[in-house]
Amino acid sequence: MTVFFVVGAIGLVLLVLSLVVGEVFESFEIGDGGISGLAVGIGAVVFGASGVLALSSDLDVIWAYVIAVAFAIAAGLVAQLIVNRLADSEDAPPPPLEGAYGVLTATTGPEGGEVRLEGVRDLESRLAWADEPLEAGTRVVVVGVSGSRVHVTRA
Repeated sequence: MTVFFVVGAIGLVLLVLSLVVGEVFESFEIGDGGISGLAVGIGAVVFGASGVLALSSDLDVIWAYVIAVAFAIAAGLVAQLIVNRLADSEDAPPPPLEGAYGVLTATTGPEGGEVRLEGVRDLESRLAWADEPLEAGTRVVVVGVSGSRVHVTRA
């Protein structure tokens, strides 16, 4: 029974580490997108818990191991599938703004202004600044980004 307690405790520690610190196995690229520390931790916890339950039901030790391994593999695979599905649903990073064209919606200069960008998916209007004063309606191109503000120049 000690083996089941130890493996379950290691799984619990791995689960807590993965939740607090982040993915533990991120650097190991095993399979498609790697193996999740959450899935391994869940598998280890299920191994320990099902082994202890099997032994407490007066099953032979060999059957306790068979049941524990079977449940651990099933739980680990289900957890990995869920983690992969969640990772696939994450949004892609926004496209780079350097080189994007737009039209100024307000007079823009070193003190600031506003530009309406073309073909950008996240925010169409952004705060902007330019090295020289530019009138509203001027066609510009983004030459730099600082946070959510863009540095523009005449196109």
